[in-house]
Amino acid sequence: MRARTSITLHLTLLFAAASAAVLIGVGVLVSQRVEAHFEQQDLTELTGKLELVRHRLARVRAPAELNDAAATLADALVGHHDLAVLVSAPDGRELIAAGHAGFPAALLARTGGEASVEPIVWRHDDRSYRGIVADAVTGIPGQPPARVALALDIEHHLTFMAAFHRSLALAIAGGIAITALLGWAAARRGLAPMRTMARLTHDISASRLGERLPLAAVPAELVELASALNDMLARLEASFQRLSDFSSDLAHELRTPISNLRTQTEVAVSKARSADDYREVLYSNLEEYERLARMITDMLFLAQADHGLMVPRRERVDLALQVQALFAFYDAYAEERGVGLALSGAGAVEGDPLMMRRALGNLLSNAIRHTARGGTVSVRIATGPSGETEVCVENPGEAIPTEHLQRIFERFHRVDPSRQKTSDGVGLGLAITKSIVQAHGATVMAACVDGWTRFEIRFRPGATGGAGPEHEPVLAPVPEDASTGLRSDRDRAAPSRA
Repeated sequence: MRARTSITLHLTLLFAAASAAVLIGVGVLVSQRVEAHFEQQDLTELTGKLELVRHRLARVRAPAELNDAAATLADALVGHHDLAVLVSAPDGRELIAAGHAGFPAALLARTGGEASVEPIVWRHDDRSYRGIVADAVTGIPGQPPARVALALDIEHHLTFMAAFHRSLALAIAGGIAITALLGWAAARRGLAPMRTMARLTHDISASRLGERLPLAAVPAELVELASALNDMLARLEASFQRLSDFSSDLAHELRTPISNLRTQTEVAVSKARSADDYREVLYSNLEEYERLARMITDMLFLAQADHGLMVPRRERVDLALQVQALFAFYDAYAEERGVGLALSGAGAVEGDPLMMRRALGNLLSNAIRHTARGGTVSVRIATGPSGETEVCVENPGEAIPTEHLQRIFERFHRVDPSRQKTSDGVGLGLAITKSIVQAHGATVMAACVDGWTRFEIRFRPGATGGAGPEHEPVLAPVPEDASTGLRSDRDRAAPSRA
């Protein structure tokens, strides 16, 4: 396993490396500038003495005056202990030889001219010298110029530079160490909000999912991370709440049919009964088993939707034909309740026909169930102003309270809890509809306006496959007197609202 690396260590090393590069660069630049200063200072002094020698030799008019000029120069150079001078007459003899520089042959062999004034450095008798050589023109007619070599003892400069380099190296090392320490402190301080976030998230548990990271106390660079963590906590809290509600509702929903089965079975076996009595008990139990089977099937369907396992097929679905098929399926149920069915408009989308029919069937059965006798459930299919396809299922009836309207698509949620035991549904129909609609990239919403309850499915323009042939409004007849009694199997398959 690869060892974990510390962000603080990384930042500290980066600080140290950056400071080392900067300080070393500055140190090299300063050292070069000091060296150049000393070299320029020495060259200035050497050229000054060269001008002195040239000036005096230029006043010589005859060979006999060379000795006098040499004596004058020797007197002028008295007291310059670090200066070495070698002056050669035009005939090659030495006029002045002062100091112990030991001028190298490479220097003396240079030709005349300004180029020979460029200094060179050499060592002699454990001393370092910087020297130049140049011509000095005399006033003797027809004579070649004299040769002048000058050198300065620069040992004290080198000693200073060695001490300066040591001090500079120590200063650079100390600067790197101090910068690394400051970088570590800055990194620790800069990462303190992350440690705070870690502590806060560490303290969050299933019972404390309401905790949130304070965005006002988070640096700007970490606001996005803190916001993402808060969003994650909000989703976890919502998921835990849904799971808790789902578990509670599921236990409550399962308790009723199981209790009914147990009670009926206990009554049936409490004494001997006829075959017809036992057959009636079994029929009654069969209804409860059907209810349990529908509940389990719906729960499995929703579980697949939650985990992204519900992948609808994509083919052209004529919405008007699907609604007409559902009208035929629910015709007996609607006739029993005295409810009419009407269809207007047409349209087509890309989707799974079976899943689409199930979603529309849940809305239709829900609307029929909550429509008073003599009312009409209307299904309208139209194309919206933005090109989206809309399917609207409307029914007249009592308005759904606003607090329930926001939760009507939640699992096991019922608008009227008092009807829970008398309803054949298990409260999963609208939740299934929402899952199917979302799997098709569409949206579903509910609203209550002017005594009508409306459920609207809206498909994006990209999901539409074009409109089919226009359909005239289809009106199912409303019977004058619907029979009562046990519902058909199609009736039992219709879930209740929410």
